[in-house]
Amino acid sequence: KNPGSDGSSDTATLAAHINLNSGERRRVRFILSWSNPYMHNFWEITHIGLTKEEIAQRRAKKWKNYYAVLFPTSRDSAIYGMKNFSQLYKNTDLYRKAMFSCTLPEEVLDAVTANIAALKSPSCLRLEDGSFYGFEGVHAHMGSCEGTCTHVWSYAYAPAFLFPALERSARTNEYTYSMQKAGGLAFRVQLPLGEPPSNHRPAVDGQYGSVLRVYREFLISGDINWLKGIWPEVKRSVEYAWDKENIDQWDMNRDGIMEGRQHHTLDMELFGPNAWLSGMYLSGLLAAAKMAQVLGDQEAQSVYMSIFHSGKERLNHMLFNGEYFYQKVNLKDKAMLEKFHEGFSMHDPDAVASYWNTEAEEMKYQAGEGCMIDQVLGQWHADMLNLGEVFEEEKTRLALHSIYKYNFIGNMREFVNPCRIYSMNDERGTVICSYPENRKMPFIPVPYAGETMTGFEYQAASHMIRKGLIAEGRECVKAVRDRYDGEKRNPWNEIECGSNYVRSMSSYALLLAYSGFSYDMYRGEIGFHPIEKGDYKYFWSLDTGFGTAGLKNDIFTLQVCYGHLKINSIDIETDEISKIIYEGKKLGYIIQDKQAFTLKIM
Repeated sequence: KNPGSDGSSDTATLAAHINLNSGERRRVRFILSWSNPYMHNFWEITHIGLTKEEIAQRRAKKWKNYYAVLFPTSRDSAIYGMKNFSQLYKNTDLYRKAMFSCTLPEEVLDAVTANIAALKSPSCLRLEDGSFYGFEGVHAHMGSCEGTCTHVWSYAYAPAFLFPALERSARTNEYTYSMQKAGGLAFRVQLPLGEPPSNHRPAVDGQYGSVLRVYREFLISGDINWLKGIWPEVKRSVEYAWDKENIDQWDMNRDGIMEGRQHHTLDMELFGPNAWLSGMYLSGLLAAAKMAQVLGDQEAQSVYMSIFHSGKERLNHMLFNGEYFYQKVNLKDKAMLEKFHEGFSMHDPDAVASYWNTEAEEMKYQAGEGCMIDQVLGQWHADMLNLGEVFEEEKTRLALHSIYKYNFIGNMREFVNPCRIYSMNDERGTVICSYPENRKMPFIPVPYAGETMTGFEYQAASHMIRKGLIAEGRECVKAVRDRYDGEKRNPWNEIECGSNYVRSMSSYALLLAYSGFSYDMYRGEIGFHPIEKGDYKYFWSLDTGFGTAGLKNDIFTLQVCYGHLKINSIDIETDEISKIIYEGKKLGYIIQDKQAFTLKIM
């Protein structure tokens, strides 16, 4: 040890002593282990209105870290690591080899793999029962923004495929501990588990992002019993949009378009119809209808689909300006704010006090005619869950092209950003909201409009690629990775509100976009529809294992590298195919048309 002047030390020397003959080589394995068995809430609590005594009582409660349940001491974990090192390393290397064998462009593979590091950071932990919990990111001395935040974590697709059971546990915790009166979903789980839900007003994108993720977790696992158990609360959260006790009056007339006070991930509220949040609502309705169909809840399915069809029609015709989707709001309409004066949030409950700009005599923090990076976010989710069309296909493509045209900044040196600086000088990036010359910018626009936050950038880029704007999407991805090149910034730590920011794991959607991976483990069906023709090889991962799928010399091969895969059919598209191999066995297949094959597992 090298003690400091006060007798403490944070440094040490570790040495091993071995005897070697001339020319002989030996290896010594070191395992560093630690144990901080108990956790308590020492960070900022977002529940509003707690007294100092109530906060102190909550912080006095302790629970075990999950690793302390498995290993009583750091010595125990070290012994386990030493005894099982070879197998643990082998399994890890299976993943590495499978993932890095993907035929993805260099910058895309870099983005997909690097951001998975967030799962190993202090942003994530497992609670005493083994369930998953995450902050949004990490500050120097505590997590950044508690509670596995529903709107931020909705972007993070990596853990859902790599650690599906953990992702399901997060959904279970949300619908067990975060349900508010009338079906609002508090978007931050409170710790320790069992504490009342946060009383902050629900976030639209978080509320319906969680509905979408319940459907995703069901598709990945095929666990019908889990879905049945969680369904009653999911229904309540879906129907909160028109519940008479919804003080924010999201969709009281059930026309499928959000019109009330709508909290969202940019930490403010939008008022009136807007494509971004209404699109999330409609995608959530469509996913809920799919789940209702599986569960035989015909009444719910009928209601949800009726509202969905109404909303889809209005969304695509009322909220598209010929180039992109936008927020349709009269910024001078103070009366729109005057009916909202209840509920807790980080802002004054009175909407006029929070959102009326007396100097300009207009609403503030609205997007208005701006081109939002998340305007078709609901379709992004729908595409990855194979839900079908929410935003019309051609309009979606035009909107994504507009995001590239107006929001992608090729040189930040000349770009004015009054918000947080995530790119600078000659760096490039895609900003949250832009205002083309012929579109009016509010006096005080939506927050963070000029920022380049990587999770949003990957979302838009992967969607561009999926819709055929491959060069544009790749350029947006490369712009991010050029900023995090290992010289200017840490390539395994993309920053937003804190380090190791979990929204960056939206980059996993790039793999899904390139491979065209489809999955429904309830029916035992998977598929691969790559966006580019020719030979390919892609990583896949589901609840029971992971592996690769590839086409080479007209031979399609599906390989399980770890675990197992029980499926009934595989859907692929190719111009010509001579042989299909699954787990070393040749498969029979039925030709459905000239290019599409449904492979029946023999």
